[in-house]
Amino acid sequence: MPEAAHIAPSTQTLTPEEAESYYFKINPAPPSLQEHHELAKEFIDRHVKSGRRLVLVTSGGTTVPLETQTVRFVDNFSAGTRGATSAEYFLQEGYAVIFLHRQFSLLPYSRHFSHSTNCFLDFMDEGSSSSTTSSSSTGKNNNNENDHGPIIVRSEYQDEMRKVLRQYNYAKANNLLLVLPFVTVTEYLYELRSLAYLMKPLGPNALFYLAAAVSDFFIPRDRMVEHKIQSSNEPPVKKENKDQTGTDSSIPPDSIYTGFNDPVPPTHGKKLIIDLDPVPKFLHRLVDGWAPAGSMVVSFKLETDPDLLISKSEQALQRYSHHLVIGNLLSTRKWEVVFVSRDKATGEFGLKWIRVPKSSTRMRKGSVAASGGGTHLQPDVEIESLIIPELKKAHSQMIESAAKGTHEGK
Repeated sequence: MPEAAHIAPSTQTLTPEEAESYYFKINPAPPSLQEHHELAKEFIDRHVKSGRRLVLVTSGGTTVPLETQTVRFVDNFSAGTRGATSAEYFLQEGYAVIFLHRQFSLLPYSRHFSHSTNCFLDFMDEGSSSSTTSSSSTGKNNNNENDHGPIIVRSEYQDEMRKVLRQYNYAKANNLLLVLPFVTVTEYLYELRSLAYLMKPLGPNALFYLAAAVSDFFIPRDRMVEHKIQSSNEPPVKKENKDQTGTDSSIPPDSIYTGFNDPVPPTHGKKLIIDLDPVPKFLHRLVDGWAPAGSMVVSFKLETDPDLLISKSEQALQRYSHHLVIGNLLSTRKWEVVFVSRDKATGEFGLKWIRVPKSSTRMRKGSVAASGGGTHLQPDVEIESLIIPELKKAHSQMIESAAKGTHEGK
């Protein structure tokens, strides 16, 4: 059978290993993979030698391209708030952080000023210069370079920006933060697999904090069109039939799409039907094949229906055999989450709610809420500041158990 006529197997019938092999065979690696591999290897090796714990934080949404020369794609709402915020608190807890994020989503530290209803320039002013003072006293208006004052942070933002800047400079000076971008779901999966393999020497000191909103569906590369999907059924124009005005005289004027509104509205619109395949569930492969032995794997489950949150989290935990699912509802994700774990000995599920105290809730004006904007409730305490210390405790217990098991095995 010719290669072009090859029929793709259903990933539902493949083993996890076969699904992995097939997916990475039909989807080419991103051009940046090798560069990121080298940067990550140097970063990881340094912290293996120092004995420091290292966490891979994934953040932001993944796109699903509809064309190989991508113009159109499927996306989700994730801005990377959870991941960027969590990365800062992991650094505060002494972890080194690889931050694998959707390109142009929120970044640790800069998020304080980029994710704001104010323009970033509103945080700054131009200070006065000596030449400006002298020229103003003489009544002259000089526009030369000597009149340029220094750029300064406005007084009301000084304390906040100083604190954030010091934290960022500390992480950078001590090489504790490596930032790597992705865009598509395929790029994300290539990067995740590569980084997990590189982290193997870390052993139990490795932690995976999978906060990225990963697409569940994709279009296989061999089924993807090359060029932009057209939005009209404009008939092709033959050069030999054009009249002096450049219009094809063989085509009725009312059949030519011009881009303007038709005098009579159409009775039906054009439909774009997209045939998507499920992305293989690689979380099981991460736990059983890619990640270091004894490492901790944490994933998130976001739901909108409160009745499904716990059951869906328990299903994910059971299906993929990782260590913890952090469940959260879209409407309350900034106020509360639930840790869903499973006892290895008994198989029973355990729940632990993490909640921001009600006394820490205030009214915030001028920001855009998911419900449409205006004044809305916003916690003063970032819930990630409560999540990460609890995770560190759980991770410490796993490390101690691994060390105990190694000692007993000798």
